[in-house]
Amino acid sequence: MVLDTNIVLSACLKPDGLEARLVTLAIGGALTACVTPEVWAEYRDVLLRDKFRAVRERAETLLAALDGAVLRVASGEPVNAASDEDDNRFLECAVAAQAAYLVTGNLRHYPPEHGGALIVNARQFLDREPDLIA
Repeated sequence: MVLDTNIVLSACLKPDGLEARLVTLAIGGALTACVTPEVWAEYRDVLLRDKFRAVRERAETLLAALDGAVLRVASGEPVNAASDEDDNRFLECAVAAQAAYLVTGNLRHYPPEHGGALIVNARQFLDREPDLIA
């Protein structure tokens, strides 16, 4: 699976939310979160911005934990299917990783499916994978 940056940021902002549950599952190895160098760079860039300094410590802790848990994949072929150009990096990652899911909080920026990956939000993912909630 691929986690959009907004999922990782939400995990910092709402530690008891569904997005935090997904990140915790990835850190614990119950899910395989995939990143390309571009996706990882965006995580770091966004989470460590000054406007999120209130959650800086949590962001740094989360990034350090994710760093040891993610599956790093090489960048794939360029994609131009998302309405926001930056979101194409996540589609590229999903294709390169042959991911079944791309999880985002901005469904409107993405097609419903791309390259075999379903584009879902955290609730939809957990509804499709109920064994992970137990």
